[in-house]
Amino acid sequence: MILSISGVVLLGVIAFLFFRKDGMKISHALVCALFGFYLAGTAIAPSITAGGASLAGLLGGIKF
Repeated sequence: MILSISGVVLLGVIAFLFFRKDGMKISHALVCALFGFYLAGTAIAPSITAGGASLAGLLGGIKF
């Protein structure tokens, strides 16, 4: 659950920065949000979730 919330916050911050700095329009953000919402209801959603979890595990295992 914490990974999901932090992922949503991170993606929200990235979208906000794109909106402020790169000229992303509100309509583009709405289309991306709707795409993600509908994609979550498809059969590929568990694969996307597993891929995100493995990426987070990979990034979490990096030692500096």
